[in-house]
Amino acid sequence: MDFQIDGIRLELIQGDIAAQKDIKAVVNAANAELKTGGGVAGAIHRAAGPELEKACRPLAPIKPGEAVITKAFKLPNQYVIHTLGPVCGKDQPEAALLEKSYQNSLKLAEEYGIKSIAFPAISTGAFGYPIKEAAEISLLAVNKLTSDLESVKKIRFVLYSSSDLEVYQNQAQKIFQK
Repeated sequence: MDFQIDGIRLELIQGDIAAQKDIKAVVNAANAELKTGGGVAGAIHRAAGPELEKACRPLAPIKPGEAVITKAFKLPNQYVIHTLGPVCGKDQPEAALLEKSYQNSLKLAEEYGIKSIAFPAISTGAFGYPIKEAAEISLLAVNKLTSDLESVKKIRFVLYSSSDLEVYQNQAQKIFQK
């Protein structure tokens, strides 16, 4: 499912965040230490190779809502933007921190002249954020920034499961088809 917002193409697909060959930067739902983990972080680190963790060491630790950037190494992308989403029920204010994860990632993409970026559903795995709320927060966060983006022309949400994709599609229709 695709939308056009302020001249930016917004795509929602089901897939593997570590296999987005036509995207300049992928976003890693990172842990504070920027180390190989499970879920998205594990998939990205495995695909990128051990150089990614070495490149992350001097940038860690990061706080919820913050984002940093590295090369992508063996991934088919040029960059990885690492952001730490909030742990649901622990990091407060969790909605604002989740919004900051998306916005700070997009600001870094702008800073580096990145034309295309792919996001996973940040904080919805091990960090326990409810998918419906996370989808709404992430799509609204992106929508708030689209008019300010000059470099970024494509934003893709890569959802791991068909049920997550369906939730994102439903939320996107409510937000963008008014």
